[in-house]
Amino acid sequence: MKSTIKSITAFVFMLVVSAGVMAQDAKPKASPAATATGKIGNANITINYSSPAVKGRTIFGELLSFDKVWRAGANEATTFETDKDIKVEGKALPAGKYSFYLIPKESGVWTAIFNKEAKQWGTKYDETKDALRVDVKVKALAETQERLVYNIDNKGFSLNWDKVSVPVSVK
Repeated sequence: MKSTIKSITAFVFMLVVSAGVMAQDAKPKASPAATATGKIGNANITINYSSPAVKGRTIFGELLSFDKVWRAGANEATTFETDKDIKVEGKALPAGKYSFYLIPKESGVWTAIFNKEAKQWGTKYDETKDALRVDVKVKALAETQERLVYNIDNKGFSLNWDKVSVPVSVK
């Protein structure tokens, strides 16, 4: 009888612990994973990223320092994938999967970086593995974009977050 009570008690305990763990997973993530897909010319483009929120913070120049490499999202490095060779801001980028970084600059002309090391934690950037660097001119958004988002259209793609849009021309 004691053995049966112990077994039932252990079983109930495991159910309670399992329910608690599952409930924790149900909370929304601070920077949820997101994907942008689209076609530019005949190239299929996929951008995988994590989408942080502004949450009343000053993003560029405070939370994210000017003149320092940023993973262009949260958590793991943002990835940019193209199934065809393309031109980014007029410069060749071969088909493949890349990590995507930005260097925000106070001047408004930022550096966009496509790095050959696609699968990496966002802060483990290695400049020697850059496939391409281009300068892009940012634009001011009329309204605050609370969550970081990537958009793809027939002219390229853009990152929009806070009060900034970072358009990147692709052909």
